[in-house]
Amino acid sequence: MIKRYILVFFVIFFTIYKSGAQDFTALWQDFFSYYDIIDVSRSEFKIFAASENVIFSYDVNSNEIEKITTIQGLSGELISTIQYSEENQLLLIGYKTGLMEIYFESDQSVLTVVDILEKESIDPSIKTINDFYEYEGLAYISTDFGISVYDLERLEFGDTYFIGNNNTQIPVEKTTVFNGFIYAACNDGNGLRKGLLTNPNLIDANQWQTVTGGSYTSVETVENRLYGLRTDRNLIEFINDVLTPVFNFDVLPLDSESVDGQLLYTNSNSVYVFNSSANLITQVNQTTDFETQYSSAISFGTDIYIGTSTFGVLRTNISDTSTFVEIRPDGPLRNNGFKIQAFRQGLWVTFGEYTDRLNPYPLNSRGVSILREDEWTNIPFDSLLGMRELNKITINPSNPNQVFVSSFIDGILEFNNFEPTNFFDETNSPLQSLIIPSLPDLIDIRTGASAFDIDGNLWNMTSRVDLALKSYNPSNNQWRTFSFASFIVDPVNDELGFYDIVIDDNTGTKWIGSASNGLIAFNENEDTRIRQIEDETQGLTSSRIRALALDKSNQLWIGTRNGLRVLFNTSGFYEEENPFVEPIIFLEDGLARELLENQEITDIEVDGSNNKWIGTVDSGVFYVSPNGQSTIYHFTTANSPLPTNTINDISIDESNGTVYLSTPNGLLSFKAGGTSPVEELDDAYAYPNPVRPEYDILGANDLNDINKGVKVVGLTENVNIKITDIEGNLVAEAQSRVNRRNSNLRTNFAIDGGTAIWNGKNLANNVVASGVYLVIINDLDSFESKIIKLLIIR
Repeated sequence: MIKRYILVFFVIFFTIYKSGAQDFTALWQDFFSYYDIIDVSRSEFKIFAASENVIFSYDVNSNEIEKITTIQGLSGELISTIQYSEENQLLLIGYKTGLMEIYFESDQSVLTVVDILEKESIDPSIKTINDFYEYEGLAYISTDFGISVYDLERLEFGDTYFIGNNNTQIPVEKTTVFNGFIYAACNDGNGLRKGLLTNPNLIDANQWQTVTGGSYTSVETVENRLYGLRTDRNLIEFINDVLTPVFNFDVLPLDSESVDGQLLYTNSNSVYVFNSSANLITQVNQTTDFETQYSSAISFGTDIYIGTSTFGVLRTNISDTSTFVEIRPDGPLRNNGFKIQAFRQGLWVTFGEYTDRLNPYPLNSRGVSILREDEWTNIPFDSLLGMRELNKITINPSNPNQVFVSSFIDGILEFNNFEPTNFFDETNSPLQSLIIPSLPDLIDIRTGASAFDIDGNLWNMTSRVDLALKSYNPSNNQWRTFSFASFIVDPVNDELGFYDIVIDDNTGTKWIGSASNGLIAFNENEDTRIRQIEDETQGLTSSRIRALALDKSNQLWIGTRNGLRVLFNTSGFYEEENPFVEPIIFLEDGLARELLENQEITDIEVDGSNNKWIGTVDSGVFYVSPNGQSTIYHFTTANSPLPTNTINDISIDESNGTVYLSTPNGLLSFKAGGTSPVEELDDAYAYPNPVRPEYDILGANDLNDINKGVKVVGLTENVNIKITDIEGNLVAEAQSRVNRRNSNLRTNFAIDGGTAIWNGKNLANNVVASGVYLVIINDLDSFESKIIKLLIIR
């Protein structure tokens, strides 16, 4: 019987600092996936595993796991190989772009090395780092152009060897040192080559000898023996440079390692462990419980650690290769979350994709990930009732346990209590498939953008069909359908589809962003149900509208493929003869500038303070003030842990102000801190309370760091807060809409939506003394009030 053990993980979070860089660990949190392992390496006590663009280590003695991600200083680029240096206590990280990073265990820092990446004489397509080989303090770096030498003590590059005939650049997969020579396994028919290490002129390709022709993917030394792996799947021992085939693999291995007198070769199906004489000790095959693809493997005593594409690292033992233990940090199924939706202290993530032109092909069949109570639940595709290409997530505000997820090929999937329970398609609902006469049997139901209205109806958009807009009432299972035929004559060819929909709770108008027909307004209660803003004559810079958001002033923010526009008069839209959208204009150095001019916008979200988070295709994310006149933050890969400047989606947890940012290369959150206002002050409170000396949170000048300061939460929309000492002397005061935390003004007390933050300083800008203080809250609209006692101990 096959046994399966699930390991309990102990995750340690730690800080890594890059010279001259901001410490991001205070406000950022990462949620990378660790299921798909690219490469593994080892130190004396740890296994290191690279997962796409991040790394984790596993202590074989304590079972502790540590993560190394963009928050700790990694670039977020795609990793190609890793290698640990025991002598120097550092981890070498190679990337597909030629970038190289070094992680130092001694101080948990990351050094970025860009020499190969920025080498202009080498074509970018051949800069991939294939392997690191350490010998006598030098790292020999195998690349697609040759070999570069890096001094691990001085942390600088030495020579680069172009070892092809006439000093041409040829792909080197791996190197090793044997009998005083450096051997290079060369692909693309360039054979196995060697050069004398003591030769000071190895930059001259004529100093290199071709041992044999053919294509080689690996060369290893073990106990004074030399082995090469040829692309014809033959493992060959070289004795005095004479070839002796010793083993033939069924499938060409992807990885090889020489560890503790053993050779490990890993292909997609199996791991082969040989002794130094190339006798097969054991072969680790896949089991029915762990069907996956192997990528790499390393041994540690009698244990074997295998990198996989879907389970992270699997550990097994030579004595029982049918038993596996999964090792990985907690995380979502994949890095490329396409759509996300936050709920109270949680998050939904889907991985269905379509292009910027709303093309879902080639189709994918992926699961769903849910973050709850700081733990991930990953639902595999085979539990999703066959629904593919899942994208938009819509939570029923009247019943948060009921969630509807759009499929851009199969319809709508319904979840209840985080379990898939039902689906809607053409057989049990009015949902329609697009019709292509030449493909009469085609079923292609492209549901995407959706939103609930104030009456509890789910409104959903279906692309490339006549009845593009539909509503569904979950309480009585009633559907309604609405046609766009009045302005989209041929739904298959005249309109690619719809990106977004938001609903005005005041008027009932549905605002829809389309690919070809600009901004569409639909209101079933108006005499003219449908109106449009189509082109530049009405202020649009592009008819392709990818993102919409209604702010707290009921202004519609519109993200296009070519900039940002705002419709200021939404309530009078149907009465205006010629409605018009406008750019946000601000002054910079005395010059008028347009906010996000020419930027392709992917998402817009409004937080509790009416500030806007705006994601872009290639410029990161912008956080701007309510009127857009001030940019509070502009996060990119250069100044934040974002792994890429492409933002797929944004969602905000209104209960605590956490902002989730999904990118093609990973998911992160930022603790912005602003929460949505509440209706009444009954539950308002201050924390920490008491403020003890060990908290060390008072006196900070930057109120944007929500880890510091005293917070007052549970505020209504328009309040005035006074803080006094017990004798009634005014210490600090703030008012909603006046003292905004993110206004970039120097202030000791500010309000952000439903949360206020005070840095503990008085009107004289001094940190207050120990004592009891009164927090007096007055609602300026309802005249409700509340007093909170706050104890400060210094």
